[in-house]
Amino acid sequence: MEPDPGYDPFSDAVMADPITAYRELLAQCPVPHHDSFDPPFWSLTRHDDVAAAVRDTATWSSLHGQGPRHTSQGGLFTDPPEHTAFRRLLQTAFTPRAVAELEPFIANLARELVDAVAADGRGDLHTAVAFPLPTITIATMMGVPPEDRDDFKRWSDASVARLGSQDPSAHDEDVAALYRYLAAHIDDRRSTIAAGGDPPNDLVTGLVRAEENGATLTPQEILGSCVQLLVGGNETTTSLITNALWRLMDRPELMAEVQGNLDLVDALIEESLRYDAPVLGLFRTTTCPVSMHGVDIPEGAKVQMLFGAANHDPAVFNTPEEFRLDRDPSEARRHLAFGAGPHFCLGASLARLEARHALRAILGTLPNLRADGPSERITPFLLWGRRTLPAAWDV
Repeated sequence: MEPDPGYDPFSDAVMADPITAYRELLAQCPVPHHDSFDPPFWSLTRHDDVAAAVRDTATWSSLHGQGPRHTSQGGLFTDPPEHTAFRRLLQTAFTPRAVAELEPFIANLARELVDAVAADGRGDLHTAVAFPLPTITIATMMGVPPEDRDDFKRWSDASVARLGSQDPSAHDEDVAALYRYLAAHIDDRRSTIAAGGDPPNDLVTGLVRAEENGATLTPQEILGSCVQLLVGGNETTTSLITNALWRLMDRPELMAEVQGNLDLVDALIEESLRYDAPVLGLFRTTTCPVSMHGVDIPEGAKVQMLFGAANHDPAVFNTPEEFRLDRDPSEARRHLAFGAGPHFCLGASLARLEARHALRAILGTLPNLRADGPSERITPFLLWGRRTLPAAWDV
């Protein structure tokens, strides 16, 4: 193995083009060490290493948070058996049946958002569709009224940005506002139930009423779960939609192919998840010393599971640097964009459903869709997506 090439995930070059950096790591340095962050951290890049590590919770623990700093978030950010119990309480909202019941709402919302801008001939598809669709969906699932959705989105973005920021305090005010808001909703549900009333049928009420072997969740556990669901069900789905459109705009021949055959949208979604993983990598903490590819990682170290790099591993994917819609489905589905093992993304089916309806509405309604200027990247180093997506189309 070659020496560590000085991988810096915060550098301008890597922030702008992480895929090129991953190519070098996969070939030369599968376990890079980044020592200018506090605390310093390692990364796993190869597909088989990442896939095995996220399944081995005894060695690679989530107990200290899935961000680069040591935190204690509880709930879904724990290890089995505690994580298993939390997941069981939450997953009823994301069963295939529950997601299928949301489909008419999501399909209608996607159509309304696209129709609202179709006659304009140009616009920012992030602002017009990719941002509001998952935001309104998760807000509706959690019982957030329409007038609070803009604040809800801002607070959610701050929570994500804080996770990987080199200065987390810059986001403290918005994060604190989110916690106060959700805590008030939780208290309202608990008070209504205690008084024998009929609270709204939403995720927050479901968590308040959830019971596992006679035990219920504490208000703090419910609050933490709500924040985790909000962050997981918001920015990442927005990025999936913008990333897919961004790549098509860069490849007009593929854009024309998909606009001429919307049945390709599902293949587009899987290739986008592989090629441009919305979550580039989450963190685990070692519970014992680990040696991999000649690199010694100490106990208690933060290690990023680089899903974005694993999805470009030539040992698993043919021509991994090509964005292809004809990739064999069994190969495409080996991507790790939603993780794997006990922490596999609860909302994976919902994200795919939202992306499917958003992309079909956009690509089927806006003819000759094309870029209308450069887009901008979202800020967090561990996520990958567009915060702007200016586009033009024929009217």
